[in-house]
Amino acid sequence: MAKPVVVGVDGSRSSLDAVEVAGHEAVIRGAELRLVHAFGSPSPHLPPGGPAWNPAGAGVRELLDGTLAEAERRARDVAPHVDITRDVTVGEPLMVLEIASRTASLVVVGSRGLGAFGSLLLGSTSAHLAARGHCPVLVVRGRPSPRGPVVLAVDDAPTSDEAVRFAFAEASLRGAHLTALHVCRAGSADAYAGPADPPFVTYDEIHLRKHAEHVLDVALSGRPERYPHVEVERRPVVGRVRHALIEASADAQLLVVGARGRGDFTGLLLGSVSQAVLHHARCPVAVVRRGAE
Repeated sequence: MAKPVVVGVDGSRSSLDAVEVAGHEAVIRGAELRLVHAFGSPSPHLPPGGPAWNPAGAGVRELLDGTLAEAERRARDVAPHVDITRDVTVGEPLMVLEIASRTASLVVVGSRGLGAFGSLLLGSTSAHLAARGHCPVLVVRGRPSPRGPVVLAVDDAPTSDEAVRFAFAEASLRGAHLTALHVCRAGSADAYAGPADPPFVTYDEIHLRKHAEHVLDVALSGRPERYPHVEVERRPVVGRVRHALIEASADAQLLVVGARGRGDFTGLLLGSVSQAVLHHARCPVAVVRRGAE
């Protein structure tokens, strides 16, 4: 059986949406689904002499049972035959998910939540999971088009190979076609040369489009032969990177981006393009870091 799909659960609407997506991902992979909830450690500033912190007491167990029961019900609705396990752990949520990623095929999280999961992939804490995680991370947001393509944002660095591999596999599992998109910024032959798109300048659009076509040819080399049933559209674009990616996400069921490649995706979420994608993409976003399994 495939490695399990892990989903972070905190009872928020966003995390329950993530559970449904994770259930579907478990179905198409033939994998187990793990519902993970983490208790943060008690505050070091609690006054001395107070009652001992007991995550099993004060109604917390009942609350947890209700939260996880609802999550499991949502998962059963979309994945009735998938094996589902509950994992409740005391620990910092991001660290718990990092550990869980070591034996997972995918970690799924919502884009908003009630606690530490809520800031996941929307702030500095996200870099922790992306940099140290051992599998791709899928952030559930927007309204995906169920019949739309899997859109792959192609970098021009060899380190994007993991994202390319993941995107082809995901398109194959979903029975979707793949749109491979490379954006050359106006005024540059490098799509990800800096942290922000420059103001309009005169440029040779024909040259840039040829460069984008070359990047796509190199990045996709050999993949269509390995996935002959996946229809591939190469889309070279000259323009502003973040606008092109967000626009492409409008009719997509998934947007796949690489992390720690060359340019704006270097150091996940430290660049304006990656921030914009995770805040404004209109479909779920899969972040695949260099070295992810």
